[in-house]
Amino acid sequence: MSQSGLKTEFVFSGYGKNYVKVLQLRREGKIHHVKEIEVSTQLTLNNTKDYIHGDNSDIIATDSQKNTVYVLARQHGIESIEKFALIISDHFLRKYGHVTNTQIYIEEAPWKRISVDGQEHAHAFFFSKEAIRRCEVTQERGGIPMLRSGLKEMRIMKTTQSAFRKFVNDEFRTLPDADDRLFCTVVDSWWWYNSVNGVDFTKVWEGIKGIVLDTFAGPATTGVFSPSVQNTLHLTVRNVLSKIPQVEKMEITLPNVHYFAMDYNRFPKLNLKDYKNEVYMPTDKPSGNISARIQRSRLSKL
Repeated sequence: MSQSGLKTEFVFSGYGKNYVKVLQLRREGKIHHVKEIEVSTQLTLNNTKDYIHGDNSDIIATDSQKNTVYVLARQHGIESIEKFALIISDHFLRKYGHVTNTQIYIEEAPWKRISVDGQEHAHAFFFSKEAIRRCEVTQERGGIPMLRSGLKEMRIMKTTQSAFRKFVNDEFRTLPDADDRLFCTVVDSWWWYNSVNGVDFTKVWEGIKGIVLDTFAGPATTGVFSPSVQNTLHLTVRNVLSKIPQVEKMEITLPNVHYFAMDYNRFPKLNLKDYKNEVYMPTDKPSGNISARIQRSRLSKL
């Protein structure tokens, strides 16, 4: 088919370097500090002549973008992934007048200091995947940077104080009411700031992580009842917004990781009813997926 009469236009164009791994080692005498990150960059230019005409004269090579990340890490250090993402975005917009948009995504590897005989080690670490810290900065030329931070892959469980009942009962329902069930999920969340000026991003991240865990678990000896994943999600975001004023809105996704009790009635010859061990079958697919994005009410600002 001839393309001579075909008219097209670009809805979006962008290019960059993904998965640039950086390890920063900072030595304070015998005490060493490590921070490992993975950076992905994406730039949009004010023209598309590289796509249309094969003219590469305005392209900032993705290899150059990778090298820029290492140079900026050397020059500025990595205090937090949020501040470093802002530095990278600002650099590309100031250095290259034909860059119109930037998108910088960073994840931080969860290295923790090894403890020996109750004392933190000076220079030895282990990889503890409790939760992955991440952030993303998007910025248009002449505009303010739009920053969001988040955590992902934080798997949590409680073995009681969770129920799910009185939901729609129609011809498609086979799931019975559950007055007491195992509640397991993998937290995936983002939050947006009302300002990035003067924010201690690490303190905010640690604070939100703690609020998510506290809301889910409740007091150490008694716990807290959850009538649904939806309700726990809503309470979590309200607690974040009430305790951390720098956060404007938050999004959380909580997939159900099901644990089904084994039906030992299928083994009548084994007489397993006399055994007290509870055994469950973990099943993560298919899974329910509960999510919401909640923000401060516009009316509360008036």
